[in-house]
Amino acid sequence: MSATESSVHPRFAEALRELGLGEVVAEVRRFPEQTRTAQEAAAAVGCELSQICKSLIFAADGVPVLVLMDGASRVDLELVRGELGAEKVTRAKADIVREATGYAIGGVPPFGHATRTRVLADRSLLGHDVVWAAAGTPYTVFPMDPKTLIAHAGGTLVDVRETAK
Repeated sequence: MSATESSVHPRFAEALRELGLGEVVAEVRRFPEQTRTAQEAAAAVGCELSQICKSLIFAADGVPVLVLMDGASRVDLELVRGELGAEKVTRAKADIVREATGYAIGGVPPFGHATRTRVLADRSLLGHDVVWAAAGTPYTVFPMDPKTLIAHAGGTLVDVRETAK
């Protein structure tokens, strides 16, 4: 199902226009059911789980940091801590996520946030021609090639994916 301008989160639609990506609004897909998890999003889109780009907010020494990760993988907090040179990295609480991004958990897009945060993008995203990311709500996603997505998010390419121990 295609989204109309009204089904796209207003802040996200504005961010797309500001980035010169206004045409992406027409590519946003809205689903009747929430797609809060990567598994739900992949099933709704009909893509591989690893083609979902999760936008996860962590607190590094209390400062919000966005990590972009493929949907099939988990973030290794020790690797994030090492990348940032932080003492402590934890999953950010829901109120911090909303304050930093302007969006609720499950709908955080990779860019268009209320505040500027440091962005780490896991290299695993580059394994696909197209990835799907949240478009500001738990009901909406949009497609984009990963290099473009990471560039617009201001992301630094890193390896922060958890590996089997």
